[in-house]
Amino acid sequence: MKPEQEEPLVVRDSDILGGIPVFAGTRVPVKTLTDYLEKGHPLDDFLDDFPTVRRAQAQRVLALLGQKLVEQIAA
Repeated sequence: MKPEQEEPLVVRDSDILGGIPVFAGTRVPVKTLTDYLEKGHPLDDFLDDFPTVRRAQAQRVLALLGQKLVEQIAA
């Protein structure tokens, strides 16, 4: 039995918003999530305003961003 392939988290496609990274299966730019959080809005506000983004997607993106930040600080 083949292991299930994990669905992509973020995609870049020149046909979707000119290639800006968006949450897979949506037209919502990942930067929109960080913009919301930088302005002090809770994650729930973002998810309410962009219902095509699943909570798990947003949480995984935030976890990856945090991991990359730690890696850069440690380097």
